[in-house]
Parts: sequence; structure tokens; C-alpha cells
Amino acid sequence: MKHLEIHGHAVAIHEFIPNRPSSRPPWILIHGAGHDHGVWAELGLGLSAAGAQVIAPDLPGHGGSAGKPIADIAGMAAWVLELADALGHAQVRLCGHSMGSAVALTAAGTAPQRVRQLVLIGNSVPLPVSPLLLDAAHNDPDRAFALINKFSFAPAEVLGASRRQVLEAANLQRMQQVGAPALASDLVACNAWQGGLDAASQVRCPTIVISGELDQMTPVDRVIPLLDELEKGGGGTSMIVLPGCGHSIMQESPEPLLEALREP
Repeated sequence: MKHLEIHGHAVAIHEFIPNRPSSRPPWILIHGAGHDHGVWAELGLGLSAAGAQVIAPDLPGHGGSAGKPIADIAGMAAWVLELADALGHAQVRLCGHSMGSAVALTAAGTAPQRVRQLVLIGNSVPLPVSPLLLDAAHNDPDRAFALINKFSFAPAEVLGASRRQVLEAANLQRMQQVGAPALASDLVACNAWQGGLDAASQVRCPTIVISGELDQMTPVDRVIPLLDELEKGGGGTSMIVLPGCGHSIMQESPEPLLEALREP
């Protein structure tokens, strides 16, 4: 784990170093609401083994990073670009999951000249959160964690009951460690985010949108307006729908995800 400071607050970063030098910009992997860098463990290892430099930070107020959670998606996107500056990277590749995909999209739209490739996992535009979950995140964290686990994964009859139990247990532990206040702040930020299509119109890099066929949080059909806007930028847009997969794609289908991002 590497640490640096941004605005006087410690930032925790997990780096995956390739076994051979790469001339391509590093990947910055941006986690979702109530999570930390740990969701990227398998993907980060796979990408670095394929020759990519990978940086997986904890957003402020999450995991090992100090400070309060950033209250809005635009602020998180600005922070990611500041992180790239602090690490000395003029250009980067961005990959985000769920809330992190909104952050990555916003950063790529804000600074299109700096983002060479964009991958959006479990995205929708906008990114609404049910009032029930918002209320639970503020007033009944255990229920909020249970609701998120309920809708994060493909059904047990697809994943297998024992595998789903393992995934839910790991996800619950991660959310509990990050804490309910960070989750509540993140969900409010997701629910308030309205700039997705505007950001997409400014993206100029190759973009891959990856959805789970059985995703109940960000269903596949919600991605269509985003694809239409991204295609106008001319950078090249493709969509991958992973069969039998829910919202937590990195845990459910790490190998197909790695194949989509692997160095050509």
C-alpha cells in the first residue's frame, strides 16, 4: 500500500506493478459506493500480469484514505484528476464501477485530453437510488447493507447458493469496514448526479461499457442513452453484456472483465 497526501489528507493507494515496463498510461480503478480498492484485487492482478500499471485508490473517507467522503460526483472526478497529478501522470486510463463509473465518466468529460481509455462497469445515466435504500443508509445501516447485497449479485440459481453466500459475506464485510456514513454520502451523491450525458458528449477516447445481463441496480436498458451520446464523440464505443452476471461484475465474472481490458 502506498500513501500520499491530497489537500492535507492521507490517500491510500494499492498499486499493481507489471513485470515488464509499459509505455501506455496507467489504469486508475475507481470503486463504487461504500467500497474500497479491495474490489479490484483480481482485475488489478490480471491487468498487471498482462503488462499494465494499475492504480487502485481508496476515495476520501473510504478504506485507508482520510478525510470526509466527497459529497458529489463532480468533486470525486476532480479528486481523481488531482490524484493523477500527484502521481505524475499527465494521461491515464480510467475504469470505474457503479458510482466509480460515474466518477470516471465525469473525469473523462472534464479532461478529455488526459483520458486515453475509459471503461464503465455497471453504469446507468442517471444513477438513481431508491428512497427506501437512501433512508436505510441514514437510519438503519444493517438494512441498507442487506438491501445492497440482495440486489448486487445474480440469483443463487445462477451463481450457486454457496458462491453467492461467499460473495455476500465478503461484500458485507467491506461495507461494514468502510462504514455507514460513507455509504450514505455516496448514495446521496449518486442519486443527485445529473451530468452523465453532458460528460459523455465531451469524451473523445475509446470507451467500453460493460453491463451484467441480470443487473438489477443498473439494468442494461438504462445504458442506451449513454451509448448514443458517447458515439457522437468519435472515440469509438463498444458495449459488452456479460451473461448470467449481476451488478458486482468484478467479483462475479472477473475473467471476462479482464479479457475486455487486457492489453492488445
